[in-house]
Parts: sequence; C-alpha cells; structure tokens
Amino acid sequence: MLTTVLRGLAAVSLAALSLTVSSSAHAAETLPLAEAVTRLPVDTESRDGYNRDAFRHWNTGDNPSDGCSTRNEVLIAEAVEPPTVGPGCRLTGGSWWSYYDQVWVTSASGLDIDHMVPLAESWDSGASAWSAQRREAYANDQGAAASLVAVTARSNRSKADQDPSTWLPPAAEGHCRYVAEWVATKLRWSLTADEAEMAALEETAAGCPDQSVTYEPAM
Repeated sequence: MLTTVLRGLAAVSLAALSLTVSSSAHAAETLPLAEAVTRLPVDTESRDGYNRDAFRHWNTGDNPSDGCSTRNEVLIAEAVEPPTVGPGCRLTGGSWWSYYDQVWVTSASGLDIDHMVPLAESWDSGASAWSAQRREAYANDQGAAASLVAVTARSNRSKADQDPSTWLPPAAEGHCRYVAEWVATKLRWSLTADEAEMAALEETAAGCPDQSVTYEPAM
C-alpha cells in the first residue's frame, strides 16, 4: 500500500515538474532594447516563392463564437473609446490612437491592422519554412500586443512590406516603441534579420536607452 502511495506521489511530482518546465520554457522575458537586438540571428533574406495567400489572415479570431474576425477583435481591443458592436460584428463609433503618425481616428474604416513584421518580411526571415497552420497563427497573432496594431490606413500603406532600414513611423515620437515591437515580434517568432536591418535597429536602439522589449516565444 505504501509503495503504491509513494509511486502516486512521485507521478504527481513529475507531472508538476513537467508543467513548471513547460511554463518556464515559454515565460515572457524583458530586456533593454539594445540587448534584445543582439538576440536576433543575422541571415540573408529571400522572397522566393512568396505569396500573400500563404498566410490565411483575418480568420475567426481568438473567440470564434463572437462573430468577429481577427481584424475586428483587434480594433475592439485597441480602442481608447470602445465602439458599439452590432450584428455581424459591425463597429460604429469608438476612437483609436494611431501611434505611427500620432493622430486620433474615430472611424474603424479609417484604420488598417498592421502586421508589425509584414507577412512578406516574415517570409523572407524564416516563415517560408513554416507549415500553413503556423503561418495562419502568425498572421492572426493576438497572443502579444505588439504583433498586430491598429493604425491609420495611410501610415500602414506607406510602410507596406518595408523593414526599419527603409521605413520608420512618420512621427519620431513612435520610433523607440516601434523598433521595440518589431524586435519583440521577431524574437517571439524566431525570425532572422539581415545586415541592413540590424544596422538600422542598432542605430535606433542607441537613441532609446530607456526602452525595453518584452516578448514570449510563440507556441
């Protein structure tokens, strides 16, 4: 009887240890921006074979029962003043702060949901080797606030698929935050950076001594 009890306790202890190790393996980490940049692996990039349709985006979101796509779930989550959610997840009213260009937006139709690291850039940096399911998870990632951001359509479309070596937000006040969120997203998804990108990240980080980066590896 005692042996059975001890075996049971051992099994419980091993299970608890396994959960602890699993949890700690995916724990969030916070680093100064300059140090976080050094964590990015450097590699060349290739857009060979890229097709935006390889990333299924704006799926049924984190809560399929709410009738809202990922796009609208992000809009609801990031609203400073919440919009009214009508039938079919139609959004009316509300207000949003677009930090890329430091302007207020009072209509959901005036906003884009920007993939912090654009789909094409993620393909160049490692996503070309992912499964379709992982690319869909990336394209709809609401597990980290930095991954998807509601900004003016104008600023998002000026960015297109550029990395920080050729594009930063038009408002200089947003540069430190932007680069931190870019680095956090690349670290979260184990994406690489090319040499020009790394140089731009290092240069911006040098001017942001108080900026930190928090990221948690994607499952």
